[in-house]
Amino acid sequence: MRSLKTAACVLAGVLAGGAGLAPHEAGAQQISTLGVYNNWTAFLMMENNQKVCYIASSPTKDEGNYTRRGDIYALVTHRPADKQYYVVTIYAGYAYRPGSPVQLSVDQTGFELFTEGESAWAPNDMDKRIVQAMRKGNAMVVRGTSSRGTATKDTYSLRGVSAALSKINEACGVSN
Repeated sequence: MRSLKTAACVLAGVLAGGAGLAPHEAGAQQISTLGVYNNWTAFLMMENNQKVCYIASSPTKDEGNYTRRGDIYALVTHRPADKQYYVVTIYAGYAYRPGSPVQLSVDQTGFELFTEGESAWAPNDMDKRIVQAMRKGNAMVVRGTSSRGTATKDTYSLRGVSAALSKINEACGVSN
């Protein structure tokens, strides 16, 4: 698995809506690392002269009966210019089965995400509730199904998520 620093360039392409961008093309997005907080890293990216702030983490454990799988990340993103805050995205490293939901749980609190391609998102009204649970929780588990029917379970540590969120809130001028 790539380092989170290298993956920031790939993620920038995904965040910019260009999932097919090569890392060097995404790198033109001017990404700055704001800080590393245990298992979470905070980033600031300039996109069309507008700030995009996000935190990212890789799972501490990934499970499933697969032979190949791409990089796996959880993100929380702010796009102040678009008035989008606390957008939760899961990047699976494989194409999800079309129409299949993803189950995300923080400790014992569960949420259902919708999928498209290799990504899963929460409905807009659910994002902030997930982030609130993440701030209070210890672990986040994401369960999904690939287009080939392979079930996966990814476990993320939530150590450092509150500090990383505070950093992007500060960088993008977002109040808690």
